[in-house]
Amino acid sequence: MTPNRNPVVDSFLESLDHPLKPVIESLRLAVLEADDAITEQIKWKAPSFCFDSIDRVTFNLRPLHQVQLIFHRGAKANAANFNFDAAKWSDLLEMIGQDRGQVIFPSAEAATARQAEFVALVREWVRA
Repeated sequence: MTPNRNPVVDSFLESLDHPLKPVIESLRLAVLEADDAITEQIKWKAPSFCFDSIDRVTFNLRPLHQVQLIFHRGAKANAANFNFDAAKWSDLLEMIGQDRGQVIFPSAEAATARQAEFVALVREWVRA
C-alpha cells in the first residue's frame, strides 16, 4: 500500500460510479507514487493531490466520457514564483491560465500509454 494513501479517498472511490473508474484509480496511485511528499484528500467532490499542504492536481469527475485532471497552484490563482516550463509539456498539458492547466485522457488506452509521461509532469508541476 502506498504510504501517502488516504482512507477517505479509498472510501470515496469505492462508491464512485464512473465509466472510467479503473483509469481514475490507476492515475491516482501513479500520482501518489510520483513523490512521497504528495498527499491526497477529497476536494470539489473529487480526489485532489497536495504538495506542501496546497492542492496542485485535482480530478474533474464530471465528464463521464474522459478523465480530466486540473493542474493548479491552489484554490486561488498564484503565478508568483511559479517556475514551470509549460512548453516542454505542451503535447500533454493544455494551459488554461498562467498557473493552471489540464490533462485530458479520452480513453483508458490513452491514459495507459502516457502514464509515465504524466507522472513526470506531476513531479515537475508540484515542485515548480
